[in-house]
Amino acid sequence: MGYGSYTAGDWARLRSSRGLDSASNANQIFTSSSIQDKYNSRFINIRESFDSEDSPNSTPIMLGFDVTGSMGYLAQEIATNSLNETIMQILTKKPVSDPHMMCIAITNPDDPIQATQYEADIRVVEQLLDFKLGGWNAYGYDNLLWYFAAKHTKIDSYEKRGKKGIIIGIGDEVVGAGKNVLTQAGIKKCFDDDVKSDISFKKALEMASEKYEVVHIVVGEKYRMDGNSSSGRESYSGWCAALPGRVARVEDVHIDCLAEVIVAILMMLNGADKETALAGLDKDTRAVVEYGIADFKPINPGTYVAPSGGVTEIASEALTETQEDASGADQTSSAAREATSAGTQTSSVAQADAATTSDNNAVDNTPKKTLTEQFIEKKAAEKAAMANASAPAADKTKKKGFLHGLFGNRK
Repeated sequence: MGYGSYTAGDWARLRSSRGLDSASNANQIFTSSSIQDKYNSRFINIRESFDSEDSPNSTPIMLGFDVTGSMGYLAQEIATNSLNETIMQILTKKPVSDPHMMCIAITNPDDPIQATQYEADIRVVEQLLDFKLGGWNAYGYDNLLWYFAAKHTKIDSYEKRGKKGIIIGIGDEVVGAGKNVLTQAGIKKCFDDDVKSDISFKKALEMASEKYEVVHIVVGEKYRMDGNSSSGRESYSGWCAALPGRVARVEDVHIDCLAEVIVAILMMLNGADKETALAGLDKDTRAVVEYGIADFKPINPGTYVAPSGGVTEIASEALTETQEDASGADQTSSAAREATSAGTQTSSVAQADAATTSDNNAVDNTPKKTLTEQFIEKKAAEKAAMANASAPAADKTKKKGFLHGLFGNRK
């Protein structure tokens, strides 16, 4: 699949149709009590990413994440913020061409994984919201994700153009590479596949690496130690040993920067050096992302050229709709943010709306600025406004609650 296109308006309408807002918690967002057959890996033959008129140079991106008890907030963050933010930044910064996104929920080899279709539009978020959360795990079972990618996906980017797709696993568990084996019985149970022998962690990685670049993002590595190892090795160091140069990290207190870390990774996989990948970020976000990608090795750094065609019009529409939907989704707070962006002070919604109109006109009258520049300026203004409204929320050195800021604009 992979047809259609994505805009900010789609996101606002979906949020409204589901009755979700900043007070919604994980149980309200993910209401399924069981895994639906259409997402159940036991019943999935092939997930496909096809080139199309909308996406002539598709880039398949698989986001696989741990949805067990310790990481329920991660699924919540991805569903309510990071997935939308990642797609919007891809459309403006163009780290890859024509993204086709798939989300995969992982627990352990005794349970099937849950997988959306590859989608180029809002359907990927709609499907994600149908997922069931919960479960247990002993290790980070990215090898389930890798096996699925190798055996149950078909991607035009590789088969037609020889360009690999991208797999990004996200979680807090240790790698357990020597013990983390996919058994014949486990593969049958999870994928309903008959295999001749067990598949080692290394073998699963080799299988996936044939047509995908494989990445892992460790969340909360400062707090997660390997309880099964006498060395007390951190999760991060274990993953770095397993995937040299392909590991990043995000502390759980900075989970709202996950989208920026993902986009930086995509750029570096497409030839950007680290400085290029960090360009345009505000000071606080840049510090988080720079720390996060410290050990990541770019592919052919210095060769990055932003892909052309296929997304410019979508990005332009997205910027316009982002401005319109901000006031529609949350009129009072959004109008105040836009008023701050315009450099005005106001105490009423009517005054804020007038400032929003003035701000939009100002953007329209500056044709020399690129879409990316406009986007970055807008995000910086929103962060500044929210910092003024809530000083503790702006202090990224203090741990924020995992439910903080859901369905609102980014901090």
